[in-house]
Amino acid sequence: MFLNSKGLALILALCISAIITGCMFLLPDLPLYAYWVVFLLSIGTSYILIAIVLEFLFFKELRSIYRMFEQIRSNDLSQLEANKKYGHSSLSQIHKEIYDYAHNKQSEINELKQLAQFRRQFLADVSHELKTPIFAAQGFVHTLLDGAIDDKKNRMKFLKKAAKNLDGLDALVQDLLTVSHMEAGDITMQFDSVDLVAQVEEIFDQLESPAGKNGIQLKLNNHFGGEKLVKADSARIDQVLVNLISNAIKYSNEGAEVTVSLIDHIDKVEVCIKDTGVGIPAEHLNRIFERFYRVDKSRSKAAGGTGLGLSIVKHILEAHESEIHVTSTFGEGSEFSFELNKYAG
Repeated sequence: MFLNSKGLALILALCISAIITGCMFLLPDLPLYAYWVVFLLSIGTSYILIAIVLEFLFFKELRSIYRMFEQIRSNDLSQLEANKKYGHSSLSQIHKEIYDYAHNKQSEINELKQLAQFRRQFLADVSHELKTPIFAAQGFVHTLLDGAIDDKKNRMKFLKKAAKNLDGLDALVQDLLTVSHMEAGDITMQFDSVDLVAQVEEIFDQLESPAGKNGIQLKLNNHFGGEKLVKADSARIDQVLVNLISNAIKYSNEGAEVTVSLIDHIDKVEVCIKDTGVGIPAEHLNRIFERFYRVDKSRSKAAGGTGLGLSIVKHILEAHESEIHVTSTFGEGSEFSFELNKYAG
C-alpha cells in the first residue's frame, strides 16, 4: 500500500489546519502568534484523531485483507486467520468472505491430497493382492507345460492349486467391483422384511463344517425370543453376517465359542457377534475397516479372504443408515455390533 494511515492523516490534518487558519484571516486585529497557535493546535489534534480513526477503522483491516491475498497468491492457505472484531463493517464482511473462501479451498486441497495418497496406496495394495494368485497360478500352469503334465501323480495336484488361486483371484475381483459400485452409489438396496433369527440359523448351517473342524461352537442368543423382523436388504445383510461370523470362526482358537446376540430395543434390533478368539490389538481397531488392511498378514493369508470383507460390511451398513462398532481385547476375543431398524409393516 503506497499510502498508510499516518501519511493520509497528515495530509488531511494539513488541509483542515489550512482552512481553519485561512478563516482566521477574516477576523481583524489578531496577533501573529495566534495564527501559529491555532495552526499548530489544529494540525496536531486533527492528525491524532484522523490517524487513530483511519488506523483502527480502515487500514488495520485492509492490511489484514492484503496479507490474506498474499497468502492466497503463494498458496499458503493454512496460516490464514479468522476475522477479528474490528474495522468497518463492510471491510469486516469482505475479510470474512475472503477467509471463508480460502478456508473452503484449503479444505478442498487437503481432501484432494488425501484422495491422491489414497489412490496411490490403493493401486499399490491392488497390485500386491492381484500379483500373489496370478503368479501362483502361472507357476503351476507353466510347471505343467514344462513336462509335469505327464506326471499323473502331481498333475491333478498342480491343477487343483492353480484352480484354487484362480478362484481366489475371481473372489478378489468380485469384491473390488462390489466396493467400487457401493462407493459410486450404483447398488440400490432392496429393503423388505427380514427375520434375523432365521437368517442367522441358516448361516450357522452353512458354516457348521468349517466351525466343526476346529471344535468351535456356534451359539444364537435371541433376546426375548420370537422373530426379529428388521427393514433391510436380505442379500446384503446376509453378506454382512456371513463375513462377520466367518471371520469370528477363522480367528478363533480351537474349542472357542462364537455367539450371535439379537437384542431388542424400542425401534431397533442390535446384532452382536462375539468370539473368544485371538482379539485385535488396540492400535489396529481404527483401521480394520480399510480396504486390504490386515492385522496379522500371515494368518490372514492362511485363513483366506480378500481383505475387503470388513470394508464391504461397513459400506452395506452405511446404506442401511447404520454403522459397525468393534470392541476387542487382545488375546481374549472381539465383539462386532450394529443396529437395524425394526420392520414396521
